[in-house]
Amino acid sequence: MSRAPAASIVLSFADARRVVEQQAALIHASCIHTGETESVDLLAAAGRVLSERVTADLDLPPFPRSTRDGYAVRSADLSSLPATLEVIGEIKAGETLDRIPANIAGGEAASIMTGAPVPAGADAVVMVEYTSPPHHPGEEHRVEITRRVAPGENIVPRGAEAREGATLLDRGFRLNPAAIALAASVGKSRLRVFKRPRVAVLTTGDEIVDVDATPGPTQIRNSNTFSLAGQIQQAGGEPVLLPIAPDELHRLRLFIAEGLKSDLLLLSGGVSMGRYDLVEQALSEMHAEFFFTGVKIQPGRPVVFGKCATHEKPATYFFGLPGNPVSTMVTFELFARPILEALTGQSPHNLLFLHARLRKEIRTKTGLQRFLPAILSGEFDQAEVELVPWQGSGDIAATARANCYIVIPPDRDCLAAGQWVAVMLR
Repeated sequence: MSRAPAASIVLSFADARRVVEQQAALIHASCIHTGETESVDLLAAAGRVLSERVTADLDLPPFPRSTRDGYAVRSADLSSLPATLEVIGEIKAGETLDRIPANIAGGEAASIMTGAPVPAGADAVVMVEYTSPPHHPGEEHRVEITRRVAPGENIVPRGAEAREGATLLDRGFRLNPAAIALAASVGKSRLRVFKRPRVAVLTTGDEIVDVDATPGPTQIRNSNTFSLAGQIQQAGGEPVLLPIAPDELHRLRLFIAEGLKSDLLLLSGGVSMGRYDLVEQALSEMHAEFFFTGVKIQPGRPVVFGKCATHEKPATYFFGLPGNPVSTMVTFELFARPILEALTGQSPHNLLFLHARLRKEIRTKTGLQRFLPAILSGEFDQAEVELVPWQGSGDIAATARANCYIVIPPDRDCLAAGQWVAVMLR
């Protein structure tokens, strides 16, 4: 590893992503064992990452459960159709045990509702659609069945979903609505989760002014801090917004030192090759370790990744993200998000792509892996995608209209209309 910005470390996208994933795995392994945790109410647990196992407190389901409205039967009674059976009772969901028929004998059936317990003796449920009432007076307690069922059909056996004591959700799982429902089903009104990591955001540049300021003729408002804050929150972190850092080495180092007190530092701007791009120099003077100082992608080529020790902490990871707004957002998703997710305690996962047909031809140059703003439309096998007209990586308006990025491999200079292309959702 290099500690001088002069020793440029420019990687392919695949290699850079591999470096990030390796570091994320190390972070996750450490977090699982030593990460700070807290107990939260179930309603507040959505999006948080479990620091405990959630286990079944009883068999799921705790009784053989009907999955259909119909009749609980012995499947052998339906060898000859139509079959007429004696209805000996009705079972609704939540029925008490004393109201459930003790046993379904040969030639008998019980009317049953979805979610209700299947009585002993019955080995299948016939859907109500395949039954009809008797045709003659005095046969009100009989049912005619017109379709066979296999043993076990329309029944979930006791314990089929999980046995008592089985692990339902493991540590490192990020809680989605289904997981919240599962925790509720086993009586977990509170869950222990990892604390949200604090992520410092430091935007640099003399041309940047605060959002509520009136920019001068050559200035722009600070948008990157707020796009990054939104991305941090979506990934499970807590953004810590630092003041805008000027293009002055000593003051930049002070701001960086403040940012390194957090769990992760994201810098925006100051990582290109200009005279006043001072981020790498400042970090190098602080004895930072660089994993890479550039990646062969568009947008976002001058992205920096490393870690730096301070008096307070043995090492804090940092990213120097390009200052152009689209580059900032893209490089966060590709590289910073896995590190942040690992800091939340979340188990590592691969980068996922969808595929869609290209509406219009794309021509470009080879050599860089490209992630270009686009609009995905249609559904199922009719999904289509096309580039959003944009003016380069500073065009926030075009990116705001986009809902995905088209991914173009580095060895392709032309993608024909109608071909399937990889798409990364925003």
